[in-house]
Amino acid sequence: MPQPSVIHATFVIEKRYAKPVARVFAAFSDPAKKRRWYAEREGNTVEKFEMDFRPGGGETLAYRMGANTPFPGALISNQEVFQDIVENQRVVTASAMAFEGRRFSASLLTFEFLAVDGGTVLVCTHQGAFFEGADGPERREKGWQDLLARLEKEGLH
Repeated sequence: MPQPSVIHATFVIEKRYAKPVARVFAAFSDPAKKRRWYAEREGNTVEKFEMDFRPGGGETLAYRMGANTPFPGALISNQEVFQDIVENQRVVTASAMAFEGRRFSASLLTFEFLAVDGGTVLVCTHQGAFFEGADGPERREKGWQDLLARLEKEGLH
């Protein structure tokens, strides 16, 4: 049987932060804050980060991979469209990622912000379609685990 040309996968990550929902939500809605935890990574060079945080608005990230990565200098880009935003409750985006201009995945991401005693539980649900040459669901999940851990640098720990 031939290999499928698209691999579909869903994963859910729950992360607890010791700050109120409004603070955690601000890390997603404020472009300066989101750029710090989402776009800026040691060794990589951000070429573009734009964000229009409203339903129907979009987000664009383009960066060059650093010298200590498997593909030094390669351009990674991510285009998102905000499908739904309910302040302090949820953000839903549809996105597509590309490597050197070649699209390798498309995703639907839902972030839910739940108030709990003493803080917030963030639930990230990623539904993805990974095309030939994609990083695959396991690496994408690890990437999101790392990104959500970086939120703590925004004062959410």
